[in-house]
This record gives sequence, C-alpha cells and structure tokens, in this order.
Amino acid sequence: MNKFYIVTNRAKDPELETTNYICEYLKAHGKDVSVLARENPSKYDGKESRERNPLQIPEDTECILVLGGDGTLLQAARDTLHLNIPLLGINLGTLGFLAEVEKSGIEEALEHLIGDDYEVEERMMLVGSVLRNGQEICRAHALNDVVVNRYGHLMVLAYEVAVNGQKLNRYQADGMIVSTPTGSTGYNMSAGGPIALPSAQLMVMTPICPHTLNTRSIVLSAEDTIELRIEEGRGGCVQEAEINFDGGLTQSLVTGDKVIVRRSEQTTKLIHISKVSFLETLHKKMSEN
Repeated sequence: MNKFYIVTNRAKDPELETTNYICEYLKAHGKDVSVLARENPSKYDGKESRERNPLQIPEDTECILVLGGDGTLLQAARDTLHLNIPLLGINLGTLGFLAEVEKSGIEEALEHLIGDDYEVEERMMLVGSVLRNGQEICRAHALNDVVVNRYGHLMVLAYEVAVNGQKLNRYQADGMIVSTPTGSTGYNMSAGGPIALPSAQLMVMTPICPHTLNTRSIVLSAEDTIELRIEEGRGGCVQEAEINFDGGLTQSLVTGDKVIVRRSEQTTKLIHISKVSFLETLHKKMSEN
C-alpha cells in the first residue's frame, strides 16, 4: 500500500498527537498521506445520497485509517460506502470490537500495512427503507444495525413484523433491533440478543424491552426480508417512533409507516492484522467487565 487517508475523531485525539505520529511514520516510509480531523462526527438524515463519499476521499486511496472508536469506524463505513476501499480501525476509545488495533500496537500495524502483510474481511451490511403512504421517504445502509424505537412520550410502541411477506408476530415493546453479525456485539448484545461470528451470514432480530414473557431474539437468513409496520397506539392514538442506522442516520416514523430491512449488496471491507481470533477478543472484552 502506498496511498493512505486518515480519518480522526478529534474528540479522541484532541491534540492530533496520534494522528501526526501515524502521518509522519508513513511519510518517512515514502507513502502518500492525507488527513481529515473531524471535530464531531455528524448525524444527518437518512438520505442515500448523503452516503456517497461526503468526505471527498480520492478514489485511488488504497487504505483508510480510522482513529477513534467503533462509532467513528461505523460512520466511516457509511461515508465510504461506494468506494470499495478497505478500512483499518485504530481504537482510541474504550470497549471496541471493530477497531482492532490498540494504541500500543500502532507501529506494528503500520509495518504490516507497508509490508502488505494483512487480510481483508468483507462484512455484510443492511439496507433499510421507510415507506409512507406507499412512497419511499428514506433509504440508508448500516454495518451494525437498523433500530426502530419509540420517540417522545414514554409509551410502549405497537408494531407488527412480517418476514418474507408472512406475518411473524405483533409486538408491544420499546422497539426492535435488526443486527448484522458485526453488530451482534453492540446494541443487540446489550438488549440480550445472541452474539454471532462476524463471518456469519445472517440477521438477528431482537425486541427492545418487550412487554411480554415469551419474546426472544430470532436469527434469520441473510436472504430474508423483514417488514415492520407501526400500528396505532392505545385508543387509536398516532404513535411516534424513530429509525436509526448505526447510531447515526435517523428518520422519524408515525403510525402506518413501514420499515423494510434486507441484506445490502454493499459490503464493508475491514483490514485484519491481528492473529487474535474473534473468540479470543470476545473473551478479553468480557473479562474486562
């Protein structure tokens, strides 16, 4: 690799000490480096056009180094969705599963990149769309999860879920998480959902605080299509909800809206350097808590 682009979360590297170190190291080895320090990774509405290279990264870039935490890497995955450029996450945060390189291992990781000693993993993504009165008003992608949750006053959200056009169940809950294997260690895990190997090809659907005793997560095929319809609340009142893509892109929902989630044709390419397996990392993260 010869051409690098660095995306830094300024909140995690306020003086750009780590960013400048990496930049100088790569330049000293004859590499071309560009840097973008983001003051605060922005949240914006779920318009698909906003996912098309908003960072203006040159298409001949060979590697994007993302400094921050898992959230910074998730946003970088959306921002580079159509570029097909592999990402390497460098963790400057705390608990993280996506950003595999810790601060203490930066120099070793750079040596691997310079020596072309690494693997590239392709992670499946989701694409979600919102239909209102039969018209699509929102479409966006997610590497981790697509989440529908209640919004505003504290009332339980009523919604119906169908899979491949067949009714599955009617839920009363705070919301629903549809997760990829990559996202299974995120909100899905916190809500009591199962953890999946990142290389698996599946989707996990986990209710958020369901108001029933027999509701569990459901593991679905990666080829399934999930449809969630917001129903009327108690007494026929209009319900307000929100759809969220990877904790960033959002769109408000109301009674009658339909959310359709399926596997995306797009994937995220993550550079893998460490010889430590996912299960070893999982054990380490669990032992820290």
